[in-house]
Amino acid sequence: MTTTVAIIGATGKMGRLVSDLIDRTEGYQVVARLDSRSDLSEMLGAQIAVDLTRPDVSRDVVNFATEHGLQVLVGTSGWSQDGIDVLARRLDGRDDTGVIIIPNFSIGSVLATAFAALAARFYDSIEIVEGHQPGKVDSPSGTAVRTAELIGRARAELGPVSAPHTDQRARGQQVSSVPVHSLRLSGLLARQDVFLGGTGETLTISHNTLSPSAYESGILLALNAVRTARGVSVGLDQIVDLGFGTAATESGAVK
Repeated sequence: MTTTVAIIGATGKMGRLVSDLIDRTEGYQVVARLDSRSDLSEMLGAQIAVDLTRPDVSRDVVNFATEHGLQVLVGTSGWSQDGIDVLARRLDGRDDTGVIIIPNFSIGSVLATAFAALAARFYDSIEIVEGHQPGKVDSPSGTAVRTAELIGRARAELGPVSAPHTDQRARGQQVSSVPVHSLRLSGLLARQDVFLGGTGETLTISHNTLSPSAYESGILLALNAVRTARGVSVGLDQIVDLGFGTAATESGAVK
């Protein structure tokens, strides 16, 4: 059986990547490709809506798709926890639709985030530096926000990280008490470094995306999972069995 897909944001970099990948993948068919001039009704008739738009557009896309019973895969960065909670309440009790939000489709990225959350229980001093190409419109990145939130959850019983002088703008934006610093540089695709400091040592957990092809396996895993999703789930770690403790992955699914 072929699963039909509508791609919203089809003319962007990720939209073109997903469109080409689906065209090469058996069992899926793109039946609608929407851009900024398209009416959202053009997605109707597809089984899955893949949202690859902008943060200011994504919520309208997701609301429209779920109102019409489509399964939704969100690859748009910038969803806040408040926005996710509102969406989860809207879908509570519904058995005809589900949404999966993926801050980063790279398997290596989700592993690095999980490693950082696992290590966070052993270090009180933690900061994140993330870098992307200049055209990325949101900062911090969705991956950095997700990493900081999971670090915060892993440290729930330990308290916030040690982050002095947070009143100074150069100290970054705090997310779940973790200072996050964003770079937007030509020559970068995507990179994240989590720095953890302790007595007499530091630990750095780095992930560097070198090619958009790094996203392909995660996209296919997410497409397969979203076909039967209900409610709202956040993160590729809710799809991939990482095979180690819950501290790094718990609470990713919003019920």
